[in-house]
Amino acid sequence: MDGGRRVRAPVFEIGLKGYLYGADAVRLAEAADRLSQELDVSVIFDPQAVDIPAVARATRRLLVFAQHMDPVAVGRGVGSVLPEALREAGAVGTLLNHSERRMTLGDINRAILRARDVGLATLVCADSPEEAAAIAQLGPDIVLAEPPELIATSRSAATEMRGFVERSVEMVRRIDPGIIVMCGAGVQTPDDVEEMIRLGVGGTGSSSGVLKAADPVALMRAMLTAMKRSWDELHARPPVIQKSRGTTG
Repeated sequence: MDGGRRVRAPVFEIGLKGYLYGADAVRLAEAADRLSQELDVSVIFDPQAVDIPAVARATRRLLVFAQHMDPVAVGRGVGSVLPEALREAGAVGTLLNHSERRMTLGDINRAILRARDVGLATLVCADSPEEAAAIAQLGPDIVLAEPPELIATSRSAATEMRGFVERSVEMVRRIDPGIIVMCGAGVQTPDDVEEMIRLGVGGTGSSSGVLKAADPVALMRAMLTAMKRSWDELHARPPVIQKSRGTTG
C-alpha cells in the first residue's frame, strides 16, 4: 500500500499503546487480520514500534501503523522515530499528535510531508473540532478527533459529546471531503460503535475497551460487525425501480 488514500472507510483503529506487546500483540493482530478479511472492513492496528516487523509479517490485510513518527531525515536524531525505518519495518502508516504524544502544528506539517515522501499514510489526532479543521488544512489522510477528557473512560463521545463529533465531521469535510474523519474516546461497546457511524464518521476505534476486555477477540468481532452493519445501512443505495412501459392505442 502506498499512501493513505487507499485506506477505505469504514475503518476501525485498534490502539495498543503500552497495553500489549511481543507475542501477545502478534496474536491479537492475527485475529484482527482474520476479522478484517472476513467482514471486509479496514482495520488499523498500531503496535509498539519494536513489534511492527513481527506484526507485518504475520498479517495480510491489516493496516499496520506506528504509534508515532518524528519529522526527521536520515542522519542525526538520537531516539527519533525515522519514517524510512518505519516503512522498512513493514508499517503502512503512522499516528501523529495523539493526546498522549502531542506535537506542534509545525511538526505535524513536517511529519505529514515526510510520511508522504516515503509512502506512509497519516492519521492525525485532534482534541477539538477546531484543531481537526486546522489539521485538515495540512492534508493528512485521516483526522481522528477525540475529546481528551473521555479517552480511556467508559463515556463514549458518541453519546456524551454528540456535538463534538458532528462539528468535527462537518468542519473537516468542508475543507477536504477526501479526508476520512474518525472520532473516538470512550468507545467500549458495539452500541458505541454503531452510534458513532450514525453520526457520520468514516470510522472509530478502541484501545482500553478492547485490550482490557475479558475476551478481546470476541469484542473486536462484535465491534467490527456493528461498524459494518451500521455503515452498510447508512450508505445503502435505494433500489432502482424500473417503470414498466405501457402501451398506447
